Amino acid sequence: MNDIITIGEAMIAFSPQSNGPMRFVNGFEKKIGGAELNLAIGCARLGLKTGYISRLGNDEFGKYIYNFARGEGIDMSHTEFVDGYPTSLNFKEIMADGNVRTFYYRDKSPTLTLTPEDLDEAYFKDAKILHLTGIYPAIGDIHIEVMEKAIELAKKHNLLVSFDPNIRLKMWTKEEARKVLSSILPKVDILLAGAEEMDTIIGEKDPNVIIEKAKSMGISFIAVKQGSEGSVGHYNGETIDAKPVKANKVVDTVGAGDGFNAGVLYGILNDWPLGKTLHFGNTIGSMVVSVVGDNEGLPYYEEVQEKLGEIERIER
Repeated sequence: MNDIITIGEAMIAFSPQSNGPMRFVNGFEKKIGGAELNLAIGCARLGLKTGYISRLGNDEFGKYIYNFARGEGIDMSHTEFVDGYPTSLNFKEIMADGNVRTFYYRDKSPTLTLTPEDLDEAYFKDAKILHLTGIYPAIGDIHIEVMEKAIELAKKHNLLVSFDPNIRLKMWTKEEARKVLSSILPKVDILLAGAEEMDTIIGEKDPNVIIEKAKSMGISFIAVKQGSEGSVGHYNGETIDAKPVKANKVVDTVGAGDGFNAGVLYGILNDWPLGKTLHFGNTIGSMVVSVVGDNEGLPYYEEVQEKLGEIERIER
């Protein structure tokens, strides 16, 4: 049985070998990206059993992603290769202060060939959490149908539905995002959102107001991510403002939210108290930003324990 299954688009992420505007960068390093796959990697490194549903181009990039994910211990049995659809790409621009811009090349995504009928109901029966993001429906209209079917199967088999809006305005407009994502929120059990994203969806960015509105929709676990300011969460009648964990050095902010999500889902699956869960997520987010790459900084469980001071690191 998988602890978590997720649906998304994995990409080859080209990371610059020098900082500054991309037009002046002459070399890039091939890495792997995609919010849902980052989440799956983060959960797998924490020791959770994780499954990934997707489609990849039947090309060298697709094979590289597939083998990388399998090497991380992710179940790829529901990811297939398709001909005629190249594996999607993105190029990152990283400035000296760690701020990142991303340039996408994903117009003919292999995931467009994944239909609601392709979802295997038995795969949902053997899982605990379905994690979705707002990136997936932005790629194509068929993905909205896939998400709706996935949520239907999750509800049928008592999975918790976890959702990160993860709005990418380079992929659709605010109006399109608001229309689609606002229809998903009432079906969610676990909301893992940034304040700015919720401002786009419901017109509110105050964490306490977001929590109240989310509660009125029936969402039971709510975490509002605030980046370097920590997070605010609500669960089982308790609201906690979780202080940030200082990063050793900020070099790349991409993937921090996915790391936070992995930490929170780990806490939920282990029935941790809200405060411990949020602190664990904040800690992982602070570790991710200290490493260049979308998922290279996602830690193993013992590395988080070291950061928390729960175990001692022996170097020699």
